[in-house]
Parts: sequence; C-alpha cells; structure tokens
Amino acid sequence: MHLPLNALRAFEASARQLNLTRAAAELHVTQTAVSQHIRNLEERLGKPLFRRLPRGLALTDEGQALLPVVTESFTNLARALEKLGDTRPREVLTVGAVGTFAVGWLLPRLRDFQQACPFVDLRLLTHNNRVDMAGEGLDYAIRFGDGAWHGTHAERIMDAPMSVMCAPSLAHGLRTAADLARQPLLRSYRADEWAAWFEAAGAPSPVVRGAVFDSSLTLAEAAAQGAGMALLPVTMFTRELQQGRLVQPFAQELRQGSYWLTRLQSRPVTDAMTAFSAWLGAQQTGPDAKILNEIGL
Repeated sequence: MHLPLNALRAFEASARQLNLTRAAAELHVTQTAVSQHIRNLEERLGKPLFRRLPRGLALTDEGQALLPVVTESFTNLARALEKLGDTRPREVLTVGAVGTFAVGWLLPRLRDFQQACPFVDLRLLTHNNRVDMAGEGLDYAIRFGDGAWHGTHAERIMDAPMSVMCAPSLAHGLRTAADLARQPLLRSYRADEWAAWFEAAGAPSPVVRGAVFDSSLTLAEAAAQGAGMALLPVTMFTRELQQGRLVQPFAQELRQGSYWLTRLQSRPVTDAMTAFSAWLGAQQTGPDAKILNEIGL
C-alpha cells in the first residue's frame, strides 16, 4: 500500500502533540492541511487513527499501533540522510582510557557518541593509568590524577570521589569505620588511599595488608566476590550497586583526583579531537546541541 509521506508526517506530529494546532505549527503548515492529510491517511487505511475530543485528540488502538512504526521509520530516514549529507571523510581518533573510566562511563555512552559524531572512527585502547602517548600513537589519553603530567594539556572531565565498597555479605555488622579493621582491605597501587580515607573518617588507620591490584576493575571484581573491602570511584560502579553485587556501607568519601582528558602539547588538534572533547563536555552539562553545532556537527 502506498501511503503519502506528508500524510505520515502529519500523523506522527499530531500523535506526539495530540493537538492539530501545535502539529501544524511544528510542520509550518495550516491546521486545515494537517486535518486533510490525516483524513486522507485514514481513508486509505480504512480505519480511524484519532478520536476527536473537545480539547485535542486521542489515539485509537490502530493509531497507537501505527505510531511507533512511523516514528522509527522517520528516525532511520533522518539518520540515513544525515550520513549522506556529511561529506567529510572519516577521521581516525585514537583514545587511550583508564579501564575503569572506559567500562564504567564511556562504553554505556559510546552509541551516543557514534551518533553525534559519525565522521569519527574511534579506536579505543585501555590502560591502568600509565601511558606513553607518543609511543602508543594516542590522540588523547583519559587518566586519573591531579591533571599535572609533564608536556601535556589536560582538561578535567569529572571528579571521582571514592568510597568503601564491598560484597553485601561483608557489609553486615559494619557500624563504624573502626569495624573495617576486622576485614581485609584491598589496595590499589596508590598506597596512601586507605590512610587518607580513615583520616577523613576520623578513625585510626589499621595496618593494611590486603592484596594489591593495578586496576580498579579487578579490585572491584575481587570485592564483589567477597575478597575484602575496596576503595572505588562510586560513579564508575553504579551498575554493580544497582545489581546488588556491591554495596556502599559508609557515606564517607575520599577525593584524591579527577578524570582528565589529556593530549601532548605538541599534538595538533584535529576535527575529530575537537568533536570528542566537545562531546565529553556536553555529557557533563546534559544534552547541549549548541556545543556540537558550533563545531559543525
């Protein structure tokens, strides 16, 4: 069955707005034109799509069934036209990211970046916060620390406060920071973290003899499996908290660093680098089309 595109567009706008006047304003046509398109579509289908109410519209069962199909079709069409209209060649962007940030924050948003910046061919490598940007051919490195790395330009992405996290089975009986002395305290390669956390909590630090890990990902997995208590950046492990694999028994947080987007000062900035940096910034302030529009995306 051939259905006119303009009629389907009028239906989709009217179904979202449930108001012919607002649908007409959105489509920059008259209300009469929108009504005529909808009548033509209903005649072709042989079924009513709307119920006319004193103050607006309501979808019939047939209209409710048709709406998601039409919406998805228009979305796919817009994406295809967007790709055809982007005449820029694809540009490779190589980013090295500390594994915790890559898994806990970047990967859940990767599809959004690909849709926002389709001309960027992203190559993502992971590291444990030690990286040779020149030797590995990186355009950017995402690292955790204070932002001071020799010969690099650093832009802060987000703070990363850490808190005690553990398996639910180990959280029972934890009332004060002093109760942690009875548990294995798992360590990262930053040896002073536990002492700093206990100081912030106003409690004496016990002797720390737990296993040492070079990655927060493996540290978190060990904690989830009941190996001991871990200090972890909470925002990177929200899924584990939601799934109940980890719990946060104390509200006390430790702020010892942030995540930073870094590049060599000698590295010329490319369009792909600008797009990635702007996208990261937009993620921190919510959807902001203005930022992306300013760089031509």
